[in-house]
Amino acid sequence: MAQILDGKAFAARLRGRVAEAVAELGAAGGPAPGLAVVLVGEDAASQVYVRSKGRATREAGMVSLEHRLAADVPQAELLALVAQLNADPAVHGILVQLPLPAHMDAAAVIAAIDPAKDVDGFHISNVGLLATGGRAMVPCTPLGCLMLLRDRLGDMAGLEAVVLGRSNIVGKPMAQLLLRESCTVTVAHSRTRDLPGVCRRADILVAAVGRPEMVPGDWIKPGATVIDVGINRVPDGAGGSRLVGDVAFASAAEVAGAITPVPGGVGPMTIACLLANTVTAAARAAGLPEPEGLGL
Repeated sequence: MAQILDGKAFAARLRGRVAEAVAELGAAGGPAPGLAVVLVGEDAASQVYVRSKGRATREAGMVSLEHRLAADVPQAELLALVAQLNADPAVHGILVQLPLPAHMDAAAVIAAIDPAKDVDGFHISNVGLLATGGRAMVPCTPLGCLMLLRDRLGDMAGLEAVVLGRSNIVGKPMAQLLLRESCTVTVAHSRTRDLPGVCRRADILVAAVGRPEMVPGDWIKPGATVIDVGINRVPDGAGGSRLVGDVAFASAAEVAGAITPVPGGVGPMTIACLLANTVTAAARAAGLPEPEGLGL
């Protein structure tokens, strides 16, 4: 039976390290890291995420700033707010909660964020820095996955890694991070030929496709480490719903060496890494050494 990779416990330890780093930053004469979260519209899931981020930010001793705009706000008004936050020295991290309303160009909004404050790691400058081995802001979910993998495996050089999914938010940056660890990396997707065979080669399998329980146990190499990024809500058979990942957990856990559960695996790591990125951004802005244990 696979070892369960407890992302909830790891994230709690990481948030503790963030709080220590905030205190260290203050003792060195640095600022209290400020995270500004912008929510446009009334998306229920986004509101839950924003509340969770605000609470976690404050618990770490950081400054939480929330800006809520109506769903029909003109894009120009959102861009003006981003420009204001870019210019505010008390703001070290800016996160515009996605998805945005249909009338907005998300790429243009992300491009307007100062790359040094882009704690989501989505700005094209940070994407390019990550791809070329530079000092990038790393997207939070892939960074959390990497931390779990390092904790489980240590040195990953030479391991065969398969990333299932090619999104800009998870799949592509995850592949770049694994390349930096000297893994041999394959990015698989809906057009991949013999997808089960490709997955069976993986010492590390990261599933991020958004399809409930798409990966069965017989796609898993015995002893592999499986990181399940998927969060899918499905009927529970009793009139309600339950959360499942992209991996069929029960059958995969019989074969894998280690696996993340859903919920309680990758999810908690995302917010913890967002806080870590914000502290790193604050240290850079103050010209102070980056705190150890918060990133690459």
